[in-house]
Parts: sequence; structure tokens; C-alpha cells
Amino acid sequence: MDENAIAILGGTGDQGLGLALRFAKAGRPVVIGSRKLERAEAAAREVLEAVPGADVVGLENAEATPKAPIVIISVPFEHTASTVKGIRDALAEGQILVSMAVPLATAIGDGAMRTVGIWQGSCAELVAGLAPRGVATVSAFQNVSAHRLQHLDDPVECDVLVSGPKEPRGRVMELCGLVPGLRAVDGGPLSNARIVEEITALLIGLNVRYKVPEGLGIRFTGLPEDA
Repeated sequence: MDENAIAILGGTGDQGLGLALRFAKAGRPVVIGSRKLERAEAAAREVLEAVPGADVVGLENAEATPKAPIVIISVPFEHTASTVKGIRDALAEGQILVSMAVPLATAIGDGAMRTVGIWQGSCAELVAGLAPRGVATVSAFQNVSAHRLQHLDDPVECDVLVSGPKEPRGRVMELCGLVPGLRAVDGGPLSNARIVEEITALLIGLNVRYKVPEGLGIRFTGLPEDA
């Protein structure tokens, strides 16, 4: 395992690919995972085209998982549980799972401006319940525009609320510093992901009403400059 590597399962989707591009541009090794090897390899080639010389590889999810200490789950909500179950045996104690998904009502054929209820309270808490003992779950990156992530010439200009156990939370917050314009905000315990995930549906609605196809972000005012 490369301690500097970042694995992104679902790195073939818009948001996951955007993170892969940004982390690769920052010089970090990136492992893109997918259920289908050919899709992971195609995404890795896309990153290499955009970031020549990038340290990036595409693998199936179960093979990508043990390659990095931080494993970001960037798949739609309806595929989150099956993805985590599919990599359980590949996870090791001390690794961190980052939950990005939001329980949008599109999962049941409704609109993206609403969410559905989850017994555990949030998608992140669902992931935590499925993860093996010794693997921490952190909630992050739900409200970052995929379009802005992929536009490498511009800063992203968005705050990222990061929730979860204290030490893993801090390690994920450090990743935000790799992306120009992203600022990590300490979101406290994982249960606060219930609030953060709802913000995504609100932002989608704002994007529609204000006709912002590149995606809105959020900023918190009044935070100390060294926060």
C-alpha cells in the first residue's frame, strides 16, 4: 500500500473523476476503481490525458481498495451498499472509507431535489454500519460540483463539511488542501452527515432555479482564517 495514494471507487463517474483529476494534478497517486475493469482503465487514461505524467491506474473495486489508506466511495446512493459489501474482504484495519453519496429520491424514480429517509439516518452512517471493524467512515465531498472539479484551470471555490471520528476526519480534511479553492470545515461527528447530505438536494434545486449548470457551492463566513 502506498501511504500517499488515494483510491476512488466510482472514479468513472463525473464527481469521482473530478476528484481523481484534482488529486492527480496535486501529485498524489490515484487508484480508480470500478465494477468493470475496462471502465476504470478508460477513466485512468482520461486522467493521464488531462494530467500528463500522472500516477494513476484503473482497477476493479476489490483490487483498488487495498492500494490506498483512504478509499473514497463515489457511486450513486442506490449502489453504495452493494459497493461496500463487495469490498469488505479487501478492507484492512486502519483504512478510512469516505462516503460521498446522497440518498436522492432519484433512487426511487422521484426528483433529485428531494431525499429519501434512511433507517441509519444518513448514507454515511449506512456505510459505517457495513464497514468491517477497525475501518473508519468519514462523510465528505457531497456538495462539490463535478463540473468545477473537472475544470482544472479554475479553483473550485467551495467549503467541504467533513464529519466522522476525529483522527480520520482530520486526515480527510487534509485532502481538501490538495484542491485549489476547496476549504475543509470540521463537521463534527458522523451523525452530522444527516444535515450535510440534505444540503445537496437544496443545491440541486438552486442550480435549477438560478440556471447554474456548472453547479453552486457553499461557503461559511466568519470562520477563523487558520481554521
